[in-house]
Amino acid sequence: MRYFGIIGYPLTHSYSSVFFTDKFKLLNIDAQYINFPIESINLLPDLLKSHPNLEGLNVTMPYKEQIFPFLDELNIEVEKTSAVNVVKIIHKDKKIKLKGYNTDVYGFVNSIIPLLKPHHKKALILGTGGASKAVAYGLSLLDINYFSVSRFSSENNLDYNLLTPEIISEHKLIINTTPLGMYPDVDSFPEIPFQGFSKEHLAYDLIYNPDTTLFLEKASNYGAIVKNGLEMLVLQAEEAWRIWNEGI
Repeated sequence: MRYFGIIGYPLTHSYSSVFFTDKFKLLNIDAQYINFPIESINLLPDLLKSHPNLEGLNVTMPYKEQIFPFLDELNIEVEKTSAVNVVKIIHKDKKIKLKGYNTDVYGFVNSIIPLLKPHHKKALILGTGGASKAVAYGLSLLDINYFSVSRFSSENNLDYNLLTPEIISEHKLIINTTPLGMYPDVDSFPEIPFQGFSKEHLAYDLIYNPDTTLFLEKASNYGAIVKNGLEMLVLQAEEAWRIWNEGI
């Protein structure tokens, strides 16, 4: 029996356990995927001691950035994004080594490429958390210029309060990386001037539960093409599975 899991808090929103459990059953893989809703990242060492056969972990909010002190090695996407969503646990000589990866970049880029049009050259990233960094790096790989939107203005950030319909209109790709609208908080959404959306816009929400967030619904009402984060989740999960099986 092989063991994998996910750390985060809370984990009520996570679909990873369902995905991997179904995958193991479908492919007749003798493995188990466990949710670990730890209340502090400082509980990670105790978790690893109590589950010595773990081979890999997914990492979700709020630990994508907090996990760094516990890692022994990082891959290049992590160095570019400063965020980790996958950990490979390497067992050798009765010791373990933790290597951090970011497969969100892979999932985001490969899920959005089929939807991109020539006019999608400027983007707004709503939020500045760990997931936003993967999106930002992904956009840079695609040669798409972007600004991040947060509650505070800076050289590379726009303030939510300063967004206008004209700014929204100018940026044809709008990506929500905040948890606003995620189950069970389904009535919330980023408060932006949605009247700036048009049929040329692509609205992308990293949230996949519910299928259609209020952000996507409001953007769609103005004609925007919309996409949730389910395909990104599947793609990044498959990449995590590949990483966990590398060298085996």
